[in-house]
This record gives sequence, structure tokens and C-alpha cells, in this order.
Amino acid sequence: MSTIFTKIVNGEIPCYKIAEDDNFLAFLDVNPNAKGHTLCIPKQEINKIFDIEDDLYLGLMAFSKKIAIALEKTVPCKRVGMAVVGLEVPHAHVHLIPLNEMDEMRFLNKVALSKDEFEALAKDIQANL
Repeated sequence: MSTIFTKIVNGEIPCYKIAEDDNFLAFLDVNPNAKGHTLCIPKQEINKIFDIEDDLYLGLMAFSKKIAIALEKTVPCKRVGMAVVGLEVPHAHVHLIPLNEMDEMRFLNKVALSKDEFEALAKDIQANL
């Protein structure tokens, strides 16, 4: 059975897309820790990040770095934090979270954005790629 992320890759579920190439997709987290919280995933459904073949893993990190730089240009923050947890969806993914305080990495505090705010934010980040 496909994960929710595979369904996003296949266009079965909409997302607020930031960027994509042949191997990877970046989109805004719809339940964000902070404004700009973005997920970077390999399009290939692989459960655990350390099960990803080396070249694809290095590609995911390079793709995530590009997105993080654009995030930092778009969302006022002290830095962009990165986390790989992987328990909530069995599809490897990297969380990129604009940080102003440590609590924003705890996955306990969430922010709410409207559909219009998500769409505008995605366009703003894309403009900084």
C-alpha cells in the first residue's frame, strides 16, 4: 500500500510544492512546527533513510540543502534546522524547519496557516530557489 507521500508524488493528494526534480520532491508540511516547515522526500518509496542507496541519499541531502537555503532567504529565522525522524510516515523524509527557538524542533508546538498563506509561502520560497 502506498504511503501518503507516494500519493503526493503521484498527484493523488495535493500539496504545496516547493520544488521537484526526477528523484526528489519538497513541499510544505501541512501541520508545521513553524512557518515554512518543509519536507524533502525521495520520490522512490523507501521506508528508512539509511536504507537509501548512497548516491540517492547524497542527492537527497544536496536537494535538501538547496531548499534550506531558499527557506532561510524567505522566512525570517536564526537558522534552518533539519530532522529525520521517520516514525510518522514509512517513507524516508527530511524535515526542514525555520528556527528562532529550540522548541520549534520538538514537534509539539504547531502553527496554523490558511490555504492562501500556504500558497503564498510556497511561491515566495520558489522565488528564492
